[in-house]
Amino acid sequence: MAPDPVRAGVPALAEAELRAMQAEIRELAREKNAVILAHNYQLPEIQDVADVVGDSLGLSIEAAKTDAQTIVFCGVHFMAESASVLSPEKTVLIPDVDAGCSLADSITPDQLRAWQAKHPGAITVMYVNTTAEVKALTDYCVTSSNAVPVVEHLYREHGEDTEVLFGPDMFLGSFVAKRIAADREAQGKPPLTGFHVWDGECHVHAGIRPDDITRVRGEHPDADFLIHPECGCSTQVMEYVAAGDVAGEGVHMLSTGGMLDFAEDEERQARAAGPGAPRRTTIVATETGMLYPLRKAAPDVDFIAANEQASCRYMKMITLPKLRDTLRDGTGLVKVPDEIARRAKLPIERMVAIGRDANAPLGGE
Repeated sequence: MAPDPVRAGVPALAEAELRAMQAEIRELAREKNAVILAHNYQLPEIQDVADVVGDSLGLSIEAAKTDAQTIVFCGVHFMAESASVLSPEKTVLIPDVDAGCSLADSITPDQLRAWQAKHPGAITVMYVNTTAEVKALTDYCVTSSNAVPVVEHLYREHGEDTEVLFGPDMFLGSFVAKRIAADREAQGKPPLTGFHVWDGECHVHAGIRPDDITRVRGEHPDADFLIHPECGCSTQVMEYVAAGDVAGEGVHMLSTGGMLDFAEDEERQARAAGPGAPRRTTIVATETGMLYPLRKAAPDVDFIAANEQASCRYMKMITLPKLRDTLRDGTGLVKVPDEIARRAKLPIERMVAIGRDANAPLGGE
């Protein structure tokens, strides 16, 4: 049997041991008044034992609404920091403090300060996949769902000659630039200048290349294709669509939350088609852990990975034994200093306010 790309080589516990440990975790969570959050890329058994599963920012927002005093974040370190920023009065724990993020690490506070010094007066826009210290130097945060409307809002509010520093993901930045350029061209407006993109990337998404698209779509010519804007192939896909080389009707640029919405709609259509209808197939270009929540949301649809090697080793560092130990022993504390937290919260609040005013999706990574 071929290895499961969802697990990415992480051994599964025996069924009896898995069930016993999940029950122990749930009991510990009750005893400790803790809420367990799991990112969409986590191992299946982590998602199954969590109170809430979703994208990083959405999870932090939901955790802030609960009465739980302790937040256990099964994700990577910057996500736990975001939970600390939004819930400074709560205890935030992560089951493995070494679970980092190549994208968040691709820009440091010193690098951002130096970039800002080269462009005095520019507005800094950072993807939420950044450290709290970087957010504290940022004017506006964005998610992959709302990056385009937030940047468009900034140009409307501050003028088209405004300089924007966008980071750290170069593929998401290129996606935003191309979308805005296409909209302006359709309106007969000249292209904008002064939109600068940081040269950073997620090592997992960057590894999903155009060759993957060609191969997998060739094997499944009738399948829909879901692609995360961080992917290394995302801008090429946009160009292929524009040139007519890839059928645009089957390509969907979506955040992880958008992918789940798509899956739920696919499941409704599959059930409406009845048991005799052929199964629908959807290709997914993002971290392979995403296949698990998609398959749960739409069991009558076949979801396959664009690249089965696209796994984040940091996400897979969180295991049930580590989660159990964190709950039991209170280890893995993540606490953002108050002054940094205060400044880091501001760009998130500005993003949320723009979304509220413009009816832009909050979304997530």
